[in-house]
Amino acid sequence: VLFSTDISQSPDEIYRFYKLRFQIEFIFRDAKQFTGLSDCQARDVKKLDFHFNASFTALNLAKLDAHQQQSAQKPLIFSMASVKRRALNDHLLDTFISMLDLSPTVIKSHPNYQNLRAYGVIAA
Repeated sequence: VLFSTDISQSPDEIYRFYKLRFQIEFIFRDAKQFTGLSDCQARDVKKLDFHFNASFTALNLAKLDAHQQQSAQKPLIFSMASVKRRALNDHLLDTFISMLDLSPTVIKSHPNYQNLRAYGVIAA
């Protein structure tokens, strides 16, 4: 059930506004949970502006990367939690490869390497 104080609005327009509003809320949620939007302890306005811009820039770059990797036929499905998990998995696998003195070419060309990179990623 959707509500509006403007009784002249069409139901389609109300639905479109709610949809846009929730997209904005998802942006703020992802920025708070994954890019440290609410973690700044600065008091100076310029430092706060820099922190907020850096947080939203990190989120936008992650979305841009996901958009570029997405095929054109499918709608964009984005999860910042999955982006963070995949980055952690990549770092962990690279650490194992270097500490165990393994050949990165052999390991990364193995068919199961992509499964390890996607371990714990939210299924779309």
